[in-house]
Amino acid sequence: MKGQVENFLNFLAVEKGLSANTVAAYHNDLTQFVEWAEKELSNKGVRLAWPAVDRDLLLSYFLELKGQRGYASTTMSRKIAAVRSFFNFLSREKIVEEDLAKELSGPRIGRPLPRVLSTAQVEELLSQPSKYQTPEAQRDKAMLELLYATGMRVSELVSLSLEDIDLESGFVRCFGKGGKERLIPMHERAVRELETYLEESRPKLAPAGEKALFVNRRGGRLTRQGFWLILKNYAKELGMEALVTPHTIRHSIATHLLHSGRINLRELQEFLGHANISTTQIYTHLTSEHLRRVYESSHPRAK
Repeated sequence: MKGQVENFLNFLAVEKGLSANTVAAYHNDLTQFVEWAEKELSNKGVRLAWPAVDRDLLLSYFLELKGQRGYASTTMSRKIAAVRSFFNFLSREKIVEEDLAKELSGPRIGRPLPRVLSTAQVEELLSQPSKYQTPEAQRDKAMLELLYATGMRVSELVSLSLEDIDLESGFVRCFGKGGKERLIPMHERAVRELETYLEESRPKLAPAGEKALFVNRRGGRLTRQGFWLILKNYAKELGMEALVTPHTIRHSIATHLLHSGRINLRELQEFLGHANISTTQIYTHLTSEHLRRVYESSHPRAK
């Protein structure tokens, strides 16, 4: 049974081009399901194989997720979606005769709006590393400026190598989900901070031959977890710890660009590297909230 899970994960990684993080999430959710199913089938004296899994067994698992384990609706929906995708794969591969999970659905959930910082809050956060005169602080300043300039995902930021930065033309190349490449322009301030970091600070941190653009204190490539700790510390110093997550800066620049009125939704989709514009449309809800606040504070009849 676990062998088919591995085949499915390989399919997601190789043919679908899903990110390592997404594949890992599928792995965790399906491993949990397999272990549960094997136990249930064994208790019934049934041979351990996917064709032995019926609709009642699937429904029992979904009900257990909802009841006994007490998962949040978002977590439960993700786990159910993983099982449904897996059974669709088993059906197409003729491992099972029928896709038993296609009619079983998870809880209906509303999509939460992302948390966004104001331009003043972003300015405070990006200025925080300037209080320290260390190579690490200059690295942090360059990272934060680049992140806000480009709207990159943190995973894209820490994956950058020296060859991905073109300071002369003011562009950075990054690889998003599914390995999709895109070129993103950088404004002059971000370019200046990168130049300072590369000329003054990075040589003190990185050993000869290291290709990573941003390195940790040991000279190796900075990780997502390492970046998060750095960001968290600066946010804590400003009393903004509850407001800031690794994705906050990306959400903020996306919203600020739409507020400016100088970029449309399709252009923002390309800028952020979203495969589907429905993902980008969440920012229109944020700009609508912004419009409502402006309206209520300025319209004579709304006061």
